[in-house]
Amino acid sequence: MVTGLRANGLSSAEATARLAADGPNELARARRRSVLRIAFEVLREPMLALLLAGGVAYLLLGDLTEALILLGFATFSVGVTVIQETRTEHVLEALRDLSAPRARVIRDGVRVHIAGREVVRDDLIVLEQGDRIAADAVLIEASDLQTDESLLTGESLPVGKVVATEEAEHETRRPGGDGQPYVYSGSLVARGSGTARVLATGPRSEIGRIGQSLATLDTEAPRLRRETTRIVTWCAIGGGTVALLVVALYGLLRGGWIEAVLAGIAIGMSMLPEEFPVVLTVFLAMGAWRIGKVGVLTRRAAAIETLGSATVLCTDKTGTLTENRMSLAELWLPTGNAFMVGPEVTVPDAYHALIATAALASAADPTDPMDIALHGARAAIPSIALPNRGPVHAYALRPDLLAMSNIWEDADTLSIAAKGAPEAIAGLCHLTGDALAAMTAAVEAMAIRGIRVLAVATATPPNRDWAETQRAYTYTLTGLVGLADPIRASVPAAVAECRSAGIRVVMITGDYAATARSIATQAGIADGEVLTGSDLEALDDAQLAERLKTVTVFARIMPEQKLRIVQAFKADGEIVAMTGDGVNDAPSLKAAHIGIAMGKRGTDVAREASAMVLLEDDFGSIVQSVRLGRRIYDNIRKAMAFIFAVHVPIAGLALLPLFFGLPILFGPIHIALLEMVIDPVCALVFEAERDEDDIIARSPRDPSEPLFSLPMIVWSVFQGGLAFAMLATVFLVETWGGMPEIELRALIFFALIAEIVALILVNRSFSASLGQALVRHNAALRYVAVAISGVTALILFLPQAQLLLKFGAIAWSDMALAVGLGIVLLVLLESCKPLVRRLAARVSVRKRMVAP
Repeated sequence: MVTGLRANGLSSAEATARLAADGPNELARARRRSVLRIAFEVLREPMLALLLAGGVAYLLLGDLTEALILLGFATFSVGVTVIQETRTEHVLEALRDLSAPRARVIRDGVRVHIAGREVVRDDLIVLEQGDRIAADAVLIEASDLQTDESLLTGESLPVGKVVATEEAEHETRRPGGDGQPYVYSGSLVARGSGTARVLATGPRSEIGRIGQSLATLDTEAPRLRRETTRIVTWCAIGGGTVALLVVALYGLLRGGWIEAVLAGIAIGMSMLPEEFPVVLTVFLAMGAWRIGKVGVLTRRAAAIETLGSATVLCTDKTGTLTENRMSLAELWLPTGNAFMVGPEVTVPDAYHALIATAALASAADPTDPMDIALHGARAAIPSIALPNRGPVHAYALRPDLLAMSNIWEDADTLSIAAKGAPEAIAGLCHLTGDALAAMTAAVEAMAIRGIRVLAVATATPPNRDWAETQRAYTYTLTGLVGLADPIRASVPAAVAECRSAGIRVVMITGDYAATARSIATQAGIADGEVLTGSDLEALDDAQLAERLKTVTVFARIMPEQKLRIVQAFKADGEIVAMTGDGVNDAPSLKAAHIGIAMGKRGTDVAREASAMVLLEDDFGSIVQSVRLGRRIYDNIRKAMAFIFAVHVPIAGLALLPLFFGLPILFGPIHIALLEMVIDPVCALVFEAERDEDDIIARSPRDPSEPLFSLPMIVWSVFQGGLAFAMLATVFLVETWGGMPEIELRALIFFALIAEIVALILVNRSFSASLGQALVRHNAALRYVAVAISGVTALILFLPQAQLLLKFGAIAWSDMALAVGLGIVLLVLLESCKPLVRRLAARVSVRKRMVAP
């Protein structure tokens, strides 16, 4: 026991003074955001700001229709985003469970319960089984004390604690490993009891230091935002150039500069890239909603796309790949027979006595994970009967004898059931020679597979005069029980899908190498080297970068080493996703491109550091998130391709009459009608498009590939150029043929609508055939198609609409020509798709060959 400690603890006055001086014993947490603050943050987004600015500009220019369209989309986007962010705040608040546990302390000589945030340095805290420890402390009393430090270290099993010596306070404190005199904030008392003096609270504790280190890490900037900002900038420049060209040509060729300015404004408004912020804001907001439906809470919407392009998934073991609980894995009898225990597997009768004895040697009211597993295994076999009375006496685990025994009474017959470390039980059974060698070989075989081994024995006490120690009885070895933290049922399939998607899965854990390798094998993680924390410590950055190519399991890793591994992967050009649930995972979660925290078992610090939270702790949800992330990114590219393509014929038809001295075809009202088609298509139809067939089978997107690559731009311009060429041909032929201006305007307008529909169908899929493009399920497309048909019918049959749009009566033959142009465009572009895919593949291969 450490000297100089007052048994009465601190006085109330001393505690109050220290609380005022050191601050409360809690981790700093971000101030909860109100709905108004969330809305303000959303409005500051550059994409949405551009959308709102465009709507205000239309209002100032008097174009109410276009303004209402833009502002309607802005309101919808803000509403969806605010609802999603508010939901995130509520869920995270409900998940808080570790920041301020209750504590029992000795104040003024009396044991009192206080809030964990009121614990101060030098407080005497009383620890009992099941308590969550409120602060870092040094033990002054301990009785069979074990704590679960998995949230700090990743170790799946409790570790034993000892009373501190005089020199203890000057030693380096680090969580993990048996035989320490320290307990740590946030860990759980798994067994036993004790009293400890508080050494550090709040940010000064081990959990607090990890939390503070997060402040020095910058969250990865969203790649999507950077790329789309560049695209919007170039599109705005292009639209402005077209508008200026219209003004110049109109003024120079026709002399009416006021009319030229008005025409330029109308064309410029039609070329403004307002669809881009609509696409990005709506797609990401709706993407977060879709991912939320599969049990993944998205805290940063831009992370969705990045997850879809992840190349490396670094996963913790305990609580992520495994269930963070013990279960019976293997049984061994002194005869040499062994049995592997599995789900839905019936245990043979020969092993029932071993299971029964192991359960009887455990605590009658179990809290230790291994005791719980053994009692559960016994309860699963109804034929195993319990003794009438007991335990009537018990021998606890001691530092000098790592075994425990319970004495039971059944029909006036006494029996002892013992379990413990194999070497301790071997000593109690006085094993020698072949018997000892056989047991040792079995223990080593289980240990290699990552199984925790306990030996079980029985004895018969001669009378009720209980011996002082267990060594006084003659024990007989019953066998060995192997326990393991079972892997989650969904993990192997999820890991296999990650591998098929080209995502490399590596395990980073604080557990032992043998256990980590065993779990990795069960999970289906690719064979590779195992690198321990001590080995990693000896490597410089260049050597670590080289080892990363072959290592698939990192074992006995400390928190700062997890961070180093993630940063090394990032430096090597990988897009890194990191999963975890403990405080020890938080720095690496924040440093990764995508941090994915567990919602139920995870700590506040881990959740706050992450970009996504798995609400049900289901590792399989990660694969669904990858699938959705890739789908969302694909659909953004499809929408972008459509936007580029559809503006080419609009711009061309705006400029063509100016070059030939012909009347202007479309005014602001026509452009507004076209935008009423384009905007819903971009924001609704493409967002709802289903997965591509190869969405999981293909490799992750090249991290250096821009959102909208040059081949995609060329393909989009080609689509729009072909559409414009067909429309221009009809326009010029009919003009020179003497078709009246109002009839020609109607013909070209309807032909343009038909070609817009063709461009929708072409861009719905990168690879689907013409037949699939027509029948591919998309409810939003059906609604848009009905709306387009309805508007077309109104224009055709309502004279007032024709007068408003300055359309003449259109013959059915001309209407058939307009529809025919759309069909021809669809067939031609679908026929070009195979050639485009081959050319894109060649470009991709050439890039990989040129890349270093």
